[in-house]
This record gives sequence, structure tokens and C-alpha cells, in this order.
Amino acid sequence: MDINASTLRGIYTGLSLAYNGRFSSVQSYYNMVAMTVTSTTTQNEYPRLDDLPGFREWIGDRIIHDLGAQTYVIKNRTFEKTIAIKRDQIEDDQIGIFTPVAGQMGQDAAEFPDTLVWPLFKNGDTLKCYDGQYYFDTDHPGWDANGAATSVANFTDGASAAWYLVDDSQVMKPLVYQTRKAFSLTPLQSPDDPNVFFQGKFIWGVDGRSNAGLGLWQLAYKSKATLNEANFMAAMTAMTTQRRRDGSILNIRPKKLLVPPSLELTARKLLNAELVNGGDSNVLAKMVEPVVVPYLA
Repeated sequence: MDINASTLRGIYTGLSLAYNGRFSSVQSYYNMVAMTVTSTTTQNEYPRLDDLPGFREWIGDRIIHDLGAQTYVIKNRTFEKTIAIKRDQIEDDQIGIFTPVAGQMGQDAAEFPDTLVWPLFKNGDTLKCYDGQYYFDTDHPGWDANGAATSVANFTDGASAAWYLVDDSQVMKPLVYQTRKAFSLTPLQSPDDPNVFFQGKFIWGVDGRSNAGLGLWQLAYKSKATLNEANFMAAMTAMTTQRRRDGSILNIRPKKLLVPPSLELTARKLLNAELVNGGDSNVLAKMVEPVVVPYLA
């Protein structure tokens, strides 16, 4: 194969098609627990929304609640993956072997948010969030029905594999995936490039800027207790009885039970079986959707 501008454009087009085709077809899991926020600078500053009161009857002047009183910051980071194709391989018309490589890079780019989000979520009981407590903890600051300060738990310790309840129906999500620059494939393939002259290699690289951070702990519950009816309902009750500063209910309704592969069968029996105990109706059937997340293994 002759190496010229037309040849190199064709190679880039083929690699781009493989990259983009795979990128757009990959199933991601992170959006169940993380809301995607576009960033336009080096970092984003987020206001705390968890202590806002509910609506009140408008009597007298409006009461203004300052969203800027307490904030938390997520700084963007830069990530890359680069491949090189030798001039000899192009001359010998072996470029086809790199098409799957480009497709794998597209898959890796599509799955990359998962690799940022799920370690934060999984290890939330050891990472502190904006209120100074561990993200999954037993003594978050909260309020009771009278608006008095109290402690709120979104974590149960134990010796079993961890499982999680999540309300992913809200505008806000438990975590934040922040994207500054989308991942894209860029060529360094001019015959005049130093890498071609000195190393005999044409280079294609993928890079992007993003990061993930902890968000609203109220929307997620982690339990390391045995996954059974009693412990499941204890976690459900803890989530659904949380209140705002003024004592009103937050109206959190868990929609998904997230489990590692080791708890898949247990979760499906608990929530999908119509009958239990030899013929009794399963009161938990279809209460929430069980979802197996490999990143929680």
C-alpha cells in the first residue's frame, strides 16, 4: 500500500468508524447513580440542595434561601489512550488488524465514566462527602417531623456482600459525572510528523477531560447486612422517611436494588418471585427493579 494523504485519510476514516460505532453501542451503568453535568472550566462548584425547605404559603415577603452558602467542588482531570501503527504495517496492508483495536478504544471510552463513578459509589463508606460525614454513614445531619436536628443513616454494616438501594427518578442523582471535553479520536499521521520520521510510527490517540464526585447521599443506601425481606424493608424505610429542614417529607422512593453478581439470584428471588414459602404471595414482588452491576463485585 502506498502511503499518501488519501491513504492516511482512509485509514483514519476506518478507525473512526470502528471507534464511534462501538462507542455509541456500549451499555453503561453509571447513569443509574450519577447525573451528567457539562463543565466549561477547570472545575464546577455545586450548591448544597439537601437542606432546602419545601414550599410554604406566601404570607408577607418571600423567604430567600441562599444556595451559595455551602458548596462543594469537582475538578476536571485529563485522561488519554494512544496507539501507534508502524509504517511497515501500513505499507504491507495490515491495517485491518487495528480496526478491532479502534473499536475497543471506543468501548473503553464509552465505559470510562463507569470506572470513575463506581469506585466512588462502592467505597462511599470510607469517603467523606460535603456534610463532613462518610457518604454512606449512620449519622448524617438531618431533621425530624418538627424540624429539629437529628441523625440520619444511609448505611448498615455487616459481614455480607454489599447491596444498594437507589432512587434514580429524581432530577438530582447520588453522584455527579462531570464532563469537560468529550472523548474523541485524534490522528497524528502526517508523514512529516517527528514520530513518523524518527520512529516510523503513525499515532492515533483518544483523550478527554472529566471527573466524578459524590452528590446527594439521601438518594442511596448501602447495606452489608444479609439481603432478606427484613433488611431490605429497613433500608427502604430509612430512605423514604427522610425529611427536609422544615419537617416535610423528601419524597424519596427507591426504584432500583443494585447488587454485585454474587447476589443476583438472591435479589431476583426477593423481588421477582410471585410466590414464596411454598405458595404465599410475595409482598415485595416488583417493588423495585433488581439490577446486577459488575463494577460492584
